[in-house]
Amino acid sequence: MQMYRRPVHTFFCLTLTVIGIFTATTLAYANRQYAHQANGWYMYFGTHKVSERWSLHAEAQWRANQIIAKPQQLLLRAGINYHLSNWGMLTAGYCFVETWPYGKQPVKVAFPEHRIWQQFQTKSASGRWEFVNRLRMEQRFVQLPIMSDSVYVPGKPVYTNRARVLNRVSISLSKKALTDKSVYLSVYNELFINFGKNVALNIFDQNRAYVALGYVISKIGRVEAGYMNQLLFKPDGVRVESNHTLQVALFCTVPFYSNKSSK
Repeated sequence: MQMYRRPVHTFFCLTLTVIGIFTATTLAYANRQYAHQANGWYMYFGTHKVSERWSLHAEAQWRANQIIAKPQQLLLRAGINYHLSNWGMLTAGYCFVETWPYGKQPVKVAFPEHRIWQQFQTKSASGRWEFVNRLRMEQRFVQLPIMSDSVYVPGKPVYTNRARVLNRVSISLSKKALTDKSVYLSVYNELFINFGKNVALNIFDQNRAYVALGYVISKIGRVEAGYMNQLLFKPDGVRVESNHTLQVALFCTVPFYSNKSSK
């Protein structure tokens, strides 16, 4: 387990530092307008190996306001993974997001976003415990609504950068390790940080805090259902969404190739 200590420790310390800055920055703005609302996110995450070292990332998320009643976002993300070993993975890919007007602070009209993304992820386990740490970089091209001929339309793409830091801990509740048919508890926190040109009034884009119950499905992957609080800061520096979100997710690891050497 020695190889895991340094990346886990580094991500943990970085996250604590950013949380401190995030808290201080948030408290400094007393005039923010908070909107509390309920959403539902229904998600598929696929990691499908095509060789010993390479796999495909396939992801789809349908996000709804009022749990399921009104559309919020559609997210489609694809990527190519390179597995450094059992503990580390590099990924690069493309993501498309469509956002609709929703909730108490709606945008004027639906608009698209295109992203290029890269990430480094580590994973380790000790007994019942499992630890995942991830750093993701995103190059975003967002077409926020603008006024044109007295109507709102998606504007031209505006380029911004965003970094995301995630720390996740899971513990098996039914077995001595997170193996097939295990019931487990999982928690994570993920910070989103804007940087570079075209950043508006918020360096901190959002924070997600999550807790869920999960089950390991033999030869397929995992299924989870839980609660996430998404604290989302709008570009105007005043409006903030506090989204109380139901999350239901399937994590599928069915391979797309046959590993004959393991038979």
